[in-house]
Amino acid sequence: MISHIDHIVLTVADIENAVAFYEKVLQMEAITFGEGRRAVRFGEQKINFQTLGQELRNHAMEGAGDLCLITHWPLEKLVAHLDACEVNIIEGPVAKSGATGPIQSVYFNDPDNNLIEVSVLEPASDPRIEEQ
Repeated sequence: MISHIDHIVLTVADIENAVAFYEKVLQMEAITFGEGRRAVRFGEQKINFQTLGQELRNHAMEGAGDLCLITHWPLEKLVAHLDACEVNIIEGPVAKSGATGPIQSVYFNDPDNNLIEVSVLEPASDPRIEEQ
């Protein structure tokens, strides 16, 4: 029935600050859509941003999000990049179980305290990763 996630929405205090963080730290593409709405895109997915009360049908709070994103970067490169961006890693690298198999994850917060988990698939779980 469900094939993939099209987009998610995060409630943030400052939309442009959120866009800048995701663009710099997670190297996502900043986009504008609709009537000036802001988002970031990666692959065939996107993250839309809203402020409190912007979307009346959504009763979310700032910083209530919890995302797990997959990277094809080696774990060492990911950690070095986060360090270079002065992002405080709050946990990891740590072994976890992802949707398609074992992953190695690091956790940090975005500027609004949404929990971001960036993970590397174990080589056996992802045919694009070469075993060494």
